[in-house]
Amino acid sequence: MLGFSEHPEQKPLLFGIFLSMYLVTLLGNLLIILAIGSDHHLHTPMYFFLANLSFIDTCFTCTIVPKVLTNIHTQNHTISHTGCLLQMYFFMALALLDDFLLAVMAYDRYVAICLPLHYATIMGPQRCLLLVATSWLCSNILAFSLTLQMARVSFCGSHSIPHFFCDLLPLLKLACSDTRTFQLMMFAEAALSGVVPLTCVLVSYGHIMHTILRIPSAGGKHKVFSTCGSHLTVITLFYGTVFLVYFQPSSSYSANTGIVASIVYTMVTPMLNPFIYSLRNKDMKGALWRLFYLGKHCTM
Repeated sequence: MLGFSEHPEQKPLLFGIFLSMYLVTLLGNLLIILAIGSDHHLHTPMYFFLANLSFIDTCFTCTIVPKVLTNIHTQNHTISHTGCLLQMYFFMALALLDDFLLAVMAYDRYVAICLPLHYATIMGPQRCLLLVATSWLCSNILAFSLTLQMARVSFCGSHSIPHFFCDLLPLLKLACSDTRTFQLMMFAEAALSGVVPLTCVLVSYGHIMHTILRIPSAGGKHKVFSTCGSHLTVITLFYGTVFLVYFQPSSSYSANTGIVASIVYTMVTPMLNPFIYSLRNKDMKGALWRLFYLGKHCTM
């Protein structure tokens, strides 16, 4: 994997930056999970989904970054064929799960803001568990089907991947067998797992914006905007980079653009999510302060 091998003099700097981002991601998402788990005020559907998102982001980062750090530190850039397929499977499954869960969170905000009187009925515990379980099932089925297809692809030329992890498009560039069926399948899955959740997000926020504009008080509008603003920020970061990389044929894939965009959605976005959700949310900030206070008391 030759993602950062062209500039060896930058490797110490990259190692320090990526390690710092990795540790901040782990700490931030772990604090979000602990804060939600320890505060009974946050045992609501919105925070249940947020805790799941933090867990997924942690696993997502752990799928990519430790191998990147090892490659930079040891100067050993190799990965086995099986290891590459496993990394690709977990990467795709967790990325798709992120995608589906963002759509579920948008639907949750739609019900909370547009149908507040029916919220407790619609978003009951069983419905929330069903939505998360369905997201896990669909993401793993889609990831497994693509990984199975990739395992059948022949690589008879160069085995040097111009990327820092085993991603779909860089691997397809190395294939010497016919990949047209695979690419059709990939675009079909991208439409199913990208366009459908994004449509759900856009429709949900279209209804939310319509409801917000009908709120007479400025304070009420600000409260709703502050609740949804963090989620919209995360959605923009995630979908913007994913669409930049994956909604193009493998023949027009640019390694440099792919690497930069991949750094954003594999390292930057999971690191920023805890800050985005906690800094703009009074309930989360309160829960985090109570968690710190509890931890301080336990050590005294």
